[in-house]
Amino acid sequence: MNNLRNDSRRRLDLLHRVAAVLFGLGLWVFGGLGLVNRLEWFTTSGTPVLGLSSNGLLSAVSLVVGTGLIAAGLRGGRLASTVLTVVGAAFLLSGVANVLVLETPLNLLAFRMSNVVFSLVSGGLLLVLGSYGRFTGRLPRDNPYAAERATTDGGHHPDPTHFDTAADARAAAELAAAERAAAEHRATPAQEARLRALATVRRAEDRVAAWRRG
Repeated sequence: MNNLRNDSRRRLDLLHRVAAVLFGLGLWVFGGLGLVNRLEWFTTSGTPVLGLSSNGLLSAVSLVVGTGLIAAGLRGGRLASTVLTVVGAAFLLSGVANVLVLETPLNLLAFRMSNVVFSLVSGGLLLVLGSYGRFTGRLPRDNPYAAERATTDGGHHPDPTHFDTAADARAAAELAAAERAAAEHRATPAQEARLRALATVRRAEDRVAAWRRG
């Protein structure tokens, strides 16, 4: 089980790292071309760059965001996942906010409708890539984030003091101990097998009852 979890972690790390680096490089190219062409910094009309409108300020912002994505991708999968998600949300917000200021003096990033579409599409893609395998509703037990969620999800750690019978309280304590052991990668094969059988059971009471039945 630990080998499966490690393999899953490596695959997710690679996905998040590659996505962050590739998108960061794309922003570097876009921002770099803007600076090389010496675009005006605060013009609201913009100049076409790779099919999008840009000015000096947007070029600089693109370079900064691209640097953050590349650094996160080189650092590690967890950080890359977080940065991808945050940047994706920022792109979505940027698309919504800038569509409201098109053709106005407040259009400081020289957005055009093509920029808005790019921000919305890219933001959605980055959110999906960043959250993939980490924030989905039901993670498989070999997923590297599943055990961590189990330690923070109140529905997965029933309090033994909340049960009326000693047998249920004892089962709840055993279940909590097994889940902690799984989160720390020290669960026994028997504990792993019993936890896998509970993977689709969500309510604390149902999990304790199933654990007690063995």
